Amino acid sequence: MKRVAVCFLIAGSLLAEEGFTPLFNGKDLSGWEVDTPGLWQVRDGMIVGRSSGLKYNDFLRTKKHYADFILKLSFRLINGEGNSGIQFRTEPIPNSHEVSGYQADIGQTFWGCLYDESRRKKVLVQATAESLAKLDKLGWNDYVITARGSHITLDLNGVRTVDYHETEPGMDQTGFIALQVHGGPPMEVQFKDLRIQELQK
Repeated sequence: MKRVAVCFLIAGSLLAEEGFTPLFNGKDLSGWEVDTPGLWQVRDGMIVGRSSGLKYNDFLRTKKHYADFILKLSFRLINGEGNSGIQFRTEPIPNSHEVSGYQADIGQTFWGCLYDESRRKKVLVQATAESLAKLDKLGWNDYVITARGSHITLDLNGVRTVDYHETEPGMDQTGFIALQVHGGPPMEVQFKDLRIQELQK
C-alpha cells in the first residue's frame, strides 16, 4: 500500500512539471553567459553568486531569450543580507555591467517586488506585508514568475505578491533571463531547481 502511495506521489510530481524545461543542468553554467569571472559558480547542484564587495551590479544571463513563460525556481539569500533578483524580458546595456528590464526582487525592503532595472528605475509593484507572511529571509523560498503579454505575476512561496499589467508602450516583451548579485557589501545568493515553460501567444 505504501509503495502505491509513493508511486502516486511521484507520478503527481512529474505531471505537475510536465511542459517545463530545466534552465540549469546542476553541473555547470552551460547555456549561461558569465559577466564577471569568479563571481558565479556551481556548488552542490546550485548556482551560487558570491561577492566580496562590488562597485556595480552583476548578472548571470541565459543565452536564450524568452517572451511569454512561467519560470519556477528556489533561492536563498545567505544570512538574509544583500540584494538580488531575477531579471526577465531583459536586454544588455552596451559597454556596461548593467542590464535593462523587469526584475523579480530579492532582499532588503524589496522582497517579492517587481522592479524595473535601469529603465524606469523604480518599483512597479511593492509587495504587501500580508503577501510576505510565508517569506523565510534566512532559508529557501520559491518564486514563480509568469509573463504573458502585458500581464506579469509573481508568486512567492505560493502567495501572489505582484499582479501587474503593463500599460506603458515600448516595453520589451522578450529578452534573456538573468540572476543578480547587487553591488555593495559582501553577499552570497543561491539558486536551484530553475525550470521554465514557454507559453504560446
